[in-house]
Amino acid sequence: MFQKLKELLKDTAIYGISTMVGRFLTFLLVPLYTNVFIKSDYGVVSNIYIFIAILNVVFMYGMDSAFLKYSSKIKKNDNKDNFSTPYLSVFIVSAILLATILLSKFKLAVILDVPSNYIYLLNYAALILFVDALAVIPFIKLRLERKAKKFTAFKIINISVNVILNLYLILALKFDIEAIFIANLIASILTYLILFPSIIKNLSLRINIELLKSLLKFGLPYFPAGLSAMLIQGIDRPILAHLTDLSTVGVYSANYKLGIFMMLFVSMFQFAWQPFFLQNEGEKNAKDIFSKVFTYFALAGSFVLVFITLFISDFVKINIFGHSIIGSDYWGGLNIVPIILFGYLFYGFYIVFTAGIYIKEKSIYILFITLGGALINILSNVILIPIYGIIGAALSTLVSYLFLAVALLIVTQKFYRIEYEFLRIGKIFFGIFIVAVIYYWLLNSGDLFFIYKILLTLLFIIYIFVFVINKQEVRVLKEKLFKSS
Repeated sequence: MFQKLKELLKDTAIYGISTMVGRFLTFLLVPLYTNVFIKSDYGVVSNIYIFIAILNVVFMYGMDSAFLKYSSKIKKNDNKDNFSTPYLSVFIVSAILLATILLSKFKLAVILDVPSNYIYLLNYAALILFVDALAVIPFIKLRLERKAKKFTAFKIINISVNVILNLYLILALKFDIEAIFIANLIASILTYLILFPSIIKNLSLRINIELLKSLLKFGLPYFPAGLSAMLIQGIDRPILAHLTDLSTVGVYSANYKLGIFMMLFVSMFQFAWQPFFLQNEGEKNAKDIFSKVFTYFALAGSFVLVFITLFISDFVKINIFGHSIIGSDYWGGLNIVPIILFGYLFYGFYIVFTAGIYIKEKSIYILFITLGGALINILSNVILIPIYGIIGAALSTLVSYLFLAVALLIVTQKFYRIEYEFLRIGKIFFGIFIVAVIYYWLLNSGDLFFIYKILLTLLFIIYIFVFVINKQEVRVLKEKLFKSS
């Protein structure tokens, strides 16, 4: 078991490097945007990027999930068929969608509350969607071939170019918000060109119809499911824009991005987790391994949640060359950060529970669960935003992710039962509850407040080591996971 966990840890670390470096570099742009652009302009950027995120799912229509599933254990067709069929299918669909967006941009501008002087930005958005879609299948192939280092290098190149161009276009050339989209498009094109030799090597200009049918049968349920998942992540921005204004969207989006620290943790785990459980589903003790993974994930996630919640307000107010990490105009939204962090933690639980869905090929359940989560998200946003503003939008995200995790757990336990360590998970959450109660009770403690935060962090660590962590298990983990092979 521990050798398998060691493999997961190794891949998670490598993917984590690209994810952490990439997300961190991207996060460096938030101080730039919030100190340079007014809140309403940043609201425009946020709305268009939510549109890009949601349409990313439409451009892939579940083909990424299907390729991941069927190429992990090739039993029929040759390697070129297994790559070319999904790649060419995505290319054709993406080209059609690109043309559709370009022809419909004026109608889309109304839906996204994009002012008339910024409608041209939707041209950039359409091209970004097209180029990024063409890179998805090649990147998944790198993951399946366990070429984590190459995957990492390409991702870092993409984001580094994006960041450098943002800095150059905004600070040196004094571009407006169009700089964000121009930089993104150039970085996406460069990444695709880097991948192109590998694409040509694996590509044959034919589509295997039998394989395509199998891919679509498995993947299509993931299309509305993926779309629903993205709606949960982003539909709050357009709703917030319609119910309030673009300035409010700007404040909400800037602080929502501070949840990146938890999303970073979840993402780096997800990249390694999916190939891991597919490759180890046949192991005799697979379910025991998966149970331990959930416990360790919850434990690590709880540390991220507590630490970021306690110190985020101090972090964003750090002054560098006369500018804070987040522009002071945006500080009014800091109270949503703990809620977003909690929501992402539950999303991580949902990712863990997807193992049973993939292994038993029950993807249809994902469709109904995520549709339910999206519906809950939309309704709760419409109800809560008029009452609580951006807090209502954040709570809608939390409730939706909680629903996803609980619903998927209930479903998967019926056909792929795993004895999770819920008692230990409960102890972890009780520790979080204790910290939360003390934290808000000491909220008005003046100059000593930062000291209390440090003490609370130490208190949580002590609690975890006393009541949650098994000393014998720690000893075995040290021996098995960190011992040189």
